[in-house]
Amino acid sequence: MGEGVKSRLPAVTAMAHPNLALVKYWGQRDAARQLPLNASISVNLSGATTTTTVQFDAALEQDELELNGAPPSPAALARVSAHLQRIRDLAGSTACARVRSRNSFPAGIGIASSAAGFAALTLAGTRAAGLTLEARELSALARLGSGSACRSIPDGFAEWLVGSGEDSYAVQLAKPEHWNLQIVTVYFDPKPKAISSLEGHRAAPSSPFFEARLQQLGETLNTVRRAVLERDFGTLGMAVEREALSLHLIAMSSRVAEQPQLSGIYYWQPQTLALIHAVQRWRTEGLEVYFTLDAGPAVHLLVEAANRAALLEAVGGALGELGGQVLVSAPGMGARVVAGG
Repeated sequence: MGEGVKSRLPAVTAMAHPNLALVKYWGQRDAARQLPLNASISVNLSGATTTTTVQFDAALEQDELELNGAPPSPAALARVSAHLQRIRDLAGSTACARVRSRNSFPAGIGIASSAAGFAALTLAGTRAAGLTLEARELSALARLGSGSACRSIPDGFAEWLVGSGEDSYAVQLAKPEHWNLQIVTVYFDPKPKAISSLEGHRAAPSSPFFEARLQQLGETLNTVRRAVLERDFGTLGMAVEREALSLHLIAMSSRVAEQPQLSGIYYWQPQTLALIHAVQRWRTEGLEVYFTLDAGPAVHLLVEAANRAALLEAVGGALGELGGQVLVSAPGMGARVVAGG
């Protein structure tokens, strides 16, 4: 028993938030290294968390994974094990790991569960392996597990730099307390989307509108970056709303090679469109609120703190007809160790 105890390194638990892309990452320059075709800007969502515990144990014959209290799919285990191997390579270790991870929100519906998951796994895993990496190193490593995970490493608002390898990572654009934005996330069906973001990235260049989006992204990035730094809500809101629609235009006009029967990728549900129409109506009536959507049916509503109560009342009225559940967030912290390490 004593030998078994010695073979186990201390467990480390880390927590991370999903991040909401204000300027989207959609399309990869290098899929193997998760390198994006464009820079992106995001904000961490304080109201949703992933908590992950990692312990390396030389007595294990293979990596073990528990997700939300249940065994993982073979694909999920393979993806996590591949990321653990990156950590082992850095640490010069051969020990397998025991991983337990739990989300406070549904996965696969457009709330960036893989971003939070791989950010937490990267921090817990490196610390459990005895490594202490700088923030940019953690971000670049998290990117290899899931591209947008790099943006969940810094606190608050982050910008992912395109780079060409190790220089592709996220940096903090502004601290969480820089701007008390409120993000009200509405989701309707907790079942994971039928077509993953990875498939969407692969299909994106097939859209006839893909290059046009890339050409305008420089201007969009400048507008959103400046709006965040200057706390210009009206400019930010309209820019991110139109940017979200451009991503979904690409998805809807993409061809999925593995599923030629599909004319495009449709992440929206009927309630998604109904809520988009409601936002337009509320804004016309004087409630300044804007929406954005990641690759899924969930709708993220942006509002300044002074209008939070009015928005929640409006959303409550809409959900009486549409159904759905709500998460409320402010700009959140980055990945951090909460036990061990």
